[in-house]
Amino acid sequence: MNRDARNGLISNPHIIISFTLLLSLFMITTQSLATSDEVADDEISSEEVADEAHNALFLEQRMPAASTCLNCHPRQYDQWSKSQHSYAQLSPVFNSFQAKILKLTNGTNGDFCIRCHTPVGMNLGEPLFGSNLDRHATSREGITCITCHRMSQTLGKVSGRLPINQGDMTQPVYGPGGNENLVKTLETPGLKVTTQANERGRKIHGEVKKFSFLSESGFCAVCHDVTLVDGFRLEEAFSEYKSSPAAARGESCQDCHMGKIPGVVSGYDLGPAAIVNGFETPDRKLTDHRFAGPDYSIVHPGMFPHNPAAQELASLEDWIKFDHKKGWGTDEFEDEVTDDMEFPDRWSDIDDRYEGREILDVQFEALDEMADARKAILKVGYLLEDIVVDKASEDNLEFKIKVKNGTDGHNVPTGFTGERLVWLHVVVEDSEGKVIFESGDLDPNGDVRDLHSRYVHNGELPLDTQLFSLQSKFVTRNVRGSEREQILSVNFSPDPLPFLRPDSRPTILDGRILGARIHKQGLISNGSRWAEYEVDNKALNGNGPYKVIVELKAAMIPVNLVGAIMDVGFDYGMTPREVADAVVDGHQVLWKKDQWLVKKSEDEN
Repeated sequence: MNRDARNGLISNPHIIISFTLLLSLFMITTQSLATSDEVADDEISSEEVADEAHNALFLEQRMPAASTCLNCHPRQYDQWSKSQHSYAQLSPVFNSFQAKILKLTNGTNGDFCIRCHTPVGMNLGEPLFGSNLDRHATSREGITCITCHRMSQTLGKVSGRLPINQGDMTQPVYGPGGNENLVKTLETPGLKVTTQANERGRKIHGEVKKFSFLSESGFCAVCHDVTLVDGFRLEEAFSEYKSSPAAARGESCQDCHMGKIPGVVSGYDLGPAAIVNGFETPDRKLTDHRFAGPDYSIVHPGMFPHNPAAQELASLEDWIKFDHKKGWGTDEFEDEVTDDMEFPDRWSDIDDRYEGREILDVQFEALDEMADARKAILKVGYLLEDIVVDKASEDNLEFKIKVKNGTDGHNVPTGFTGERLVWLHVVVEDSEGKVIFESGDLDPNGDVRDLHSRYVHNGELPLDTQLFSLQSKFVTRNVRGSEREQILSVNFSPDPLPFLRPDSRPTILDGRILGARIHKQGLISNGSRWAEYEVDNKALNGNGPYKVIVELKAAMIPVNLVGAIMDVGFDYGMTPREVADAVVDGHQVLWKKDQWLVKKSEDEN
């Protein structure tokens, strides 16, 4: 179906409010407007540039960027730069989700969501809502190096409230191994490094303080067990792990997610933790900082993965304007360029476009690597058994298939299960390949045909009554009345000023808060569930034998989430249609099986 036909998401510029506009409105209400007798813009522009550069340098001294750590830790930087930790704040879906929750709660949700996605930004006091283009570079790095390695407190499940020790590169960092290797490095002659802020030479941290908590599962719980201020348990990945067989065996989150093979306890690589001016530090255990998982990037490849070469060549604003889909910087495109063709100023020179394309080729390779890693770890977590035929004749087809949790460390999906879509796409064909039954197909928006599909809601497509999905759903309660299923976890209220309300009675009486709950559909550790299907007799056309094709598919989020948050706009000028298409483009088929449901008779042979 072409793009024009996929009309379920509105992309009207008069309806979609941009981040820039909203941020401008916010600034107008909090600052006085310039008067006509103030200094002209062109007279203060140089001062503004100088102030901006000074502020950026000052902030870098407080919160060093990952690109600074790259100087001595290239392996760790390369892995982190394409990870979902490094994408956490850049995500336009998250940024709009955060803004929508703030809007629905009249701002009372505060920094609850964003403080996990940009701990640096919240420590710096940045706005809760705004374009990432306006944030400090280290803030845009999401879960960056100093998020973990400048945290010195043994915290519990604090839902991302992270105290980061501030200071320049010479300040201590924290790691599970302590200071032994650094001492040996500093004793090496001729390195031309310094641990003093006021001395010449490459500045490195002068101490690695032993922080064993960094290698414990409880460290992950700081952000991966999330309880809202009203007591609502939004994410329970760590809680699931604590009651799992893996925890009973003493295996940690890091053992599974930072080892040689993502999703499998496979041991660790050995090698130098740092390379300081060509000197390799003594070998030690090396963890994988890619953190492969269900998410994937939908932003311009010039923006992500993080790449110093890309950042040096052009700003994020300029990269957004680089039209790689048209082939800029390739011989096929450039050979057809004519004098009357216009390009943005930054990309008007052909050499710049070729240089941009060379960088993007590196970016695409990194994105492909992460797509493979994502598929690999999801295939560990989700298993599909053989198709079992219960009844198979020319007028009766019933079959089933079992989906299993391949891990014993936590549920699947885990974490924010309300946005994790994993489902079965099932097709039954007759002997000529004509589809006579389908479940798990997508509507024109890219949604499965459940109750959150706009096409189902509008009566344009039928409800998929046999859909097998592992996506959990939020069930919220009205201030007055019964419960209702919702896309977002904010209870519906007729009050014109909604806010997060504490429960009127202790949650111990009911075992949960009354305002909202999660209807979990996932699989527990080592758990399984049968997906059962029956083909309507009216669909059987007598043109057997019939063949069933089953695909187990995974998506980062359902497209209906895009529709639920689109009224606040999307960062980088992306339209809801562009966001939705990118989400669907990232769908992956984890497993595929097919089987004839009716064997051919001797006469047919």
